Amino acid sequence: MRVVEVKEFGGPEVLAVREAPDPVAGPGQVVIGSAAADTMFVETRIRAGRARAFFDTTPPYVPGGGGAGAVIGAGPGVDPAWIGRRVVASVGNGGYAERLAAPLENVLPVPDGLGLDDAAALLHDGVTALCVFEGVFEGGAVKDGGTVLVVGATGGMGVLLVQLAHARGARVVAAARGARKLELARDLGADVVLDYAEPGWADEISGQADVVFDGVGAGIGLAAFKAAKDDGTFSAHGATMGGFTAVDADDAARRGVTLRGIQDVQIAKTERMRLLGDALAKAAEGVFKPVIGQTFPLENAAEAHTAIENRTVVGKTLLLP
Repeated sequence: MRVVEVKEFGGPEVLAVREAPDPVAGPGQVVIGSAAADTMFVETRIRAGRARAFFDTTPPYVPGGGGAGAVIGAGPGVDPAWIGRRVVASVGNGGYAERLAAPLENVLPVPDGLGLDDAAALLHDGVTALCVFEGVFEGGAVKDGGTVLVVGATGGMGVLLVQLAHARGARVVAAARGARKLELARDLGADVVLDYAEPGWADEISGQADVVFDGVGAGIGLAAFKAAKDDGTFSAHGATMGGFTAVDADDAARRGVTLRGIQDVQIAKTERMRLLGDALAKAAEGVFKPVIGQTFPLENAAEAHTAIENRTVVGKTLLLP
């Protein structure tokens, strides 16, 4: 089978296609013929060698946290009825491949009516979106008609947060860069759209947001923090601008702002799989829908990483083995 391998840390050009042995299902495992592979921004940081303080991945390795497809093989102890079923699977690395081997505890059936591409798009962003959303909304931080600011509103996770907040009846303010992305945010249910490429972009909603979901970080995130109400909540879960938002904890305490961060989405595998199942069900029911803005053939993984790093993508980016 074909896989995409990172031979050494570096730019997108280090992603190269090579042949690898087909995986064999071990005890309790299935082999999946991949139809769509998930990609994430963090994979571009790991590939570039800029995340070694957080990840111990070293080349050579096959990136990718998983994907969706049909089961084509079952190992010892696995019911043969799994063969042929449409599933989504989480793997540590190795998702940029034509076939995946995964233990059953990391595999979920894809509901009828939901596409394999949508399932792959929800594999990580759906889980994280529900994790941060439930952590804030279930705690009562947003009352009926409250204001929610989503920064990075047209990324793979941001589009889900906009839809979730809209479905809960919140006043949704979406921040993104450029007219194309702002139009998408409106289509997803945003009541107000703001271009964070503009100076003073957050002044319009300063001190108005019950909750801020920050998926961008750095200076954009600091501007977004000022939009949070006193006694509001600021959730910093993204760092696409180079680092998580470094909020002054003393300032937050003085204003009574509850801070949530990436540590709040470090959850056990069983909880991740529960949330993934919930995300798949919500998508099948039409509560939300992932936005797949662009797809690339597996062999064009370098182009996909370039587009992600250049921030020319909208919504989710998938590789199609």
